[in-house]
Amino acid sequence: MQMFFVAGIGIAVFIEILLISKKNKSGSDKILTVWMFLILVHLFLFYLFFTRDIFTFPLLLGIEQPLPLLHGVFLYLYVASLTKQLPEKRLLALLHFLPAALMCAYLATFFVLSSEQKIAIYKNRGAGYETFNMLKSYAYSLSGLFYVIWSTILLKRHQRNIRDQFSTLEKVNLQWLQILTFGLGGIWFLVIFFGTDALIFSGVVVFIFLIGFFGIRQADIFARGSAATEDNEPREKYQKSGLTEDASEELHTELKRLMTDEALYKNSDLSISDLATKLGVHPNYLSQVINQREKKNFYDFVTAYRIEEFKRLIGLQKNRQFTLLSLAHECGFSSKTAFNRSFKKATGLTPSEYATKQNSSPA
Repeated sequence: MQMFFVAGIGIAVFIEILLISKKNKSGSDKILTVWMFLILVHLFLFYLFFTRDIFTFPLLLGIEQPLPLLHGVFLYLYVASLTKQLPEKRLLALLHFLPAALMCAYLATFFVLSSEQKIAIYKNRGAGYETFNMLKSYAYSLSGLFYVIWSTILLKRHQRNIRDQFSTLEKVNLQWLQILTFGLGGIWFLVIFFGTDALIFSGVVVFIFLIGFFGIRQADIFARGSAATEDNEPREKYQKSGLTEDASEELHTELKRLMTDEALYKNSDLSISDLATKLGVHPNYLSQVINQREKKNFYDFVTAYRIEEFKRLIGLQKNRQFTLLSLAHECGFSSKTAFNRSFKKATGLTPSEYATKQNSSPA
């Protein structure tokens, strides 16, 4: 078990070095860098407690107390930054650190105690700090659950937002971040229902593995300039729009002409920003037209064209030598899973069932 924690510390150090040395760090990279440092410090302090070496360094006693109040905060900030849902008034983010700051202020009297007094308090299970320890346990649990739930809500909101901006979701759906959120939720489950430090920090080591595998290689999903939108109901979203009815109708006509004549849907990476640039309008206006006149989000709008193109291609005798997946790629689908799911949803048949039906039809 001891070597397991040492391995976790080593991996955390390696990840931290990679994050620090990463060039052109995004805002989310910077948040992850600070968060990983706090995780590293927390795991290292636990290791010293686990080996009882902490009493050799009494100056470090108490430092670990506010750290559990910070992990949920950094999860929220990381998710919000990646999905472009941070509050506009960034100073408000500092309020999230208030509970940890208040705990540090309360512990100021503990930090100035002598080494012997600190060690005696810890060896006597926090004697003199019984009320603090009870309130601390509640604060840890509430903080952890609150930020895990909030981060999950942001991710759900993100899933809706990206459908208004991208025609392919596989690269931007952040499913790995959902796994990360559930992973931290699992750690808080261990904290609340088990409370065994060795088990909890074993979960932390696994969590570090997840961050190392997924977090470092995460690109800025909105790097191409797509406007991240807030999760508003359609009527509220467009209440203050400057797009007139005539302009909306004209834009809708031009949009359909462009999609049909130039077959832009065949570009698997097509975004609403790309299409808006082609049309010379703001992405928000284009999104409004698609939502209101097509009664669809951007993803479903483009997918409908791709499905119709596939149905056209599969009906041609000359294309029967090609695989269904190759034809799907030709239509703009980037993955077999997305193609099968979208096609079944639109037609009620799988692509192979549809192809069989077409092949059995009389010429």
